Amino acid sequence: MLLTEYRPFKVDRVLVEASIKENKALIVSGVLQRAEAKNQNGRVYPKEILKREIQNYIDGPIKERRATGELDHPESSVINLQNVSHNISDIWWDGDDVMGKVEILSTPAGNILKELFRNGITVGISSRGMGSVEENLAEQTVTVQDDFELLCWDFVSTPSTHGAFMSPQGLNEGKAKIQEYKYTNVNNIIRDIICENTGTCAC
Repeated sequence: MLLTEYRPFKVDRVLVEASIKENKALIVSGVLQRAEAKNQNGRVYPKEILKREIQNYIDGPIKERRATGELDHPESSVINLQNVSHNISDIWWDGDDVMGKVEILSTPAGNILKELFRNGITVGISSRGMGSVEENLAEQTVTVQDDFELLCWDFVSTPSTHGAFMSPQGLNEGKAKIQEYKYTNVNNIIRDIICENTGTCAC
């Protein structure tokens, strides 16, 4: 079965503006996932299993620079390159937290993601993997089993209830300048991106 794990992801809009203006890569970092903690769906990822999969991910996709993810979860175990928005360049452990450095790519999906960040839209970071779970009725949890295989992390619209926000690389988020929202909703942002890229707009 397809297993997903959601976490909220928040990025400093000032850094995004600077990245776009200077045509530089946007790099963000923070918590990607947490071991031994019950998530929104009551699911628990044992640390030993997650450590194994993180090491495999480091030795494979990250080392080979193919640790890509999509904007929105597909109902599939395949990473669709047409929807790729980012690449994970580094992963490390901080206690039970899986930390990561993420490069937002200048792909169509990556540019949409940058616009969402620039306008203060909170999105989630979510792992995608395959495996089975075992239910514990007494503790009201389901535990991920040893056959779990980590596939990637995607950016999604559904955040977790656990607060672990990503932050821009090299900036103190608490000192960021707050800007006014330019758009009222996500649809307006996406519409404007399409209009800008095609040069035509019926809206």
